[in-house]
Amino acid sequence: MVHPRVEQLRFARSEWRRGLRGLDAEDGRRRLEPMNSISWMVGHLAWHERLIWLERAQGLRVEPVLDALATGEPATTPDLAEMWTVWRRVVRRADAVLDTLTTADLERALPHDGRRSPPLAGTQLQRITYHYWSHIGEASAIRQIMGHAHLAQFVGDIDAVAPYRRENG
Repeated sequence: MVHPRVEQLRFARSEWRRGLRGLDAEDGRRRLEPMNSISWMVGHLAWHERLIWLERAQGLRVEPVLDALATGEPATTPDLAEMWTVWRRVVRRADAVLDTLTTADLERALPHDGRRSPPLAGTQLQRITYHYWSHIGEASAIRQIMGHAHLAQFVGDIDAVAPYRRENG
């Protein structure tokens, strides 16, 4: 069984996808300054997942298209479909790591995190989960400003999809 914290990340991801349903390519690339475009956000979250679960956890450097979407880089408006494709590839590879995590694993730094004082893997798992929620709210606000109607209401059905579950180790 997957770790409860991983379940919460997956719920945040599902809410991310649900919140962006029906978004067309043009509005995905539209930038309402100073906010980033939603297409950038999709790629940026893929970049963050790549950083944690592929680079820091496995030592893999893949999907170079994401390099331009790192925090601190100039704003871009990438193609929405391309960003979703890359996001899905990164998440699929990340899930292979996430499926194996135990509480003991989360209480250690990731093996390829070369920073002098790297945070625990569990802290990084929480950070990416909360990162999704931050962009869920931002994307929802952008869509409201654009005049989109019938948007997803956050938070979705957490009781059925990702209720509290005790850690078993």
